Amino acid sequence: MQNEKKRLFIITGMSGAGKSQALKMFGDLGFYCVDNLPLALFENFISYVRLNDATRNIALGVDVREESRLRQMPDMLKKLEANDFSVKVIFLNASDECLIRRFSETKHKHPIHKKLVAAIAHERKAMAPMRQLADEIIDTSGLKLGELKEKLSSLLSLTRAGDMQIQVMSFGFKYGLPMECDIVMDVRFLPNPYYVPELKEKTGLDPEVQQYIMSFKETREFAEKYADLIQYLIPKYIKEGKSYLTIAMGCTGGKHRSVFMAHQLAAHLNKLKLSASEFHRDIGV
Repeated sequence: MQNEKKRLFIITGMSGAGKSQALKMFGDLGFYCVDNLPLALFENFISYVRLNDATRNIALGVDVREESRLRQMPDMLKKLEANDFSVKVIFLNASDECLIRRFSETKHKHPIHKKLVAAIAHERKAMAPMRQLADEIIDTSGLKLGELKEKLSSLLSLTRAGDMQIQVMSFGFKYGLPMECDIVMDVRFLPNPYYVPELKEKTGLDPEVQQYIMSFKETREFAEKYADLIQYLIPKYIKEGKSYLTIAMGCTGGKHRSVFMAHQLAAHLNKLKLSASEFHRDIGV
């Protein structure tokens, strides 16, 4: 890990083109994000990052307010690339018409506080050095937020399912649906160990309950088909820019069937080198 270069993304471009949304996405993916760091403090910040081994992925937002120092950026970044950083500059752009519409809709002021048309024209000239420096230029004029996330995910090479944090949880419908879940599966159609006297007080984490549930053909078929479905969906969610996924499996009381099926799915995903944790909300109720 010590020899691996730290990743630094400079997120820049035209005001109103999506820099804040891009930085938020980087933050969701675990990046250490700083917006509008004064470039006079850039070297001090880099020194801090070098001393903090836990900070390996950094995203900095740079906009037109650093106009007087933007021409220094090429030299500043070359020094980093020659040493211990992998640097990429992403420039977000949009048409004048699109920028005017966005500022009018949000009623936000342009950062340089001129009349809007004049401010945009001035900013295009001021940001020219950053545009020339950019590794990637993304025109957001016709992009929806999800499409911007998809483009940024592609640039970050977030195509591996291991980049997503997955939680598989069990719950009981009698105690209400969990609010934080992304996918809900009802497993009340499976045979219920609750009605087997010697299994009633046990849980889906006990081997006897697991053996009972898996003794039925429909359980084995469901487990295989549902695991295949989740494997299919995970890359789709990552492509959309999602970094966390919560899969909830529910039965009547949240003690037997949902617990075992959630436990089995989490174990299956971890065998596939995915980062899956499990949580049983109602197992002790």
